[in-house]
Amino acid sequence: MKSTVVMYSDGACSGNPGRGGFGTILIAGQHRKELSAGYRKTTNNRMELLGAISGLEALTRPCRVLLHTDSAYIVNAINKGWARRWREQGWMRNKKEAAENPDLWERLLGLLDTHDVEFIWVRGHAGNVENECADRLAVAASQASDLLVDAEYERRS
Repeated sequence: MKSTVVMYSDGACSGNPGRGGFGTILIAGQHRKELSAGYRKTTNNRMELLGAISGLEALTRPCRVLLHTDSAYIVNAINKGWARRWREQGWMRNKKEAAENPDLWERLLGLLDTHDVEFIWVRGHAGNVENECADRLAVAASQASDLLVDAEYERRS
């Protein structure tokens, strides 16, 4: 039987593109882990995705995950099957328009083969204590002095 992990994830960006960061909280029983990182040039959607990815990658064994995010982009792309369809279509949203962030979607979809993840949308900045904490982590990470390079984004931009 898989352990259940409750996860809250958020991304932040100052400018879009601009300095960005993610914040992720993992809760399993009495255990709590907070993750965050900041990037010198990225987008809000990339930070939203990287927050979810980083949380799932931190798990050491297959788990059932209740992933809470205020990103309709992520929730809709997974729950409505858009991301899998984009992958099947060679990372195209339609015949003319490329899907954005295929590198991160590929990582996320791969993690969904390992973990049983339920994506749950929460309204941002609406008083959800853990979502607000994830937001604070993301904003603080984006303002840090030791920002990482989002190499894939910078290569493409």
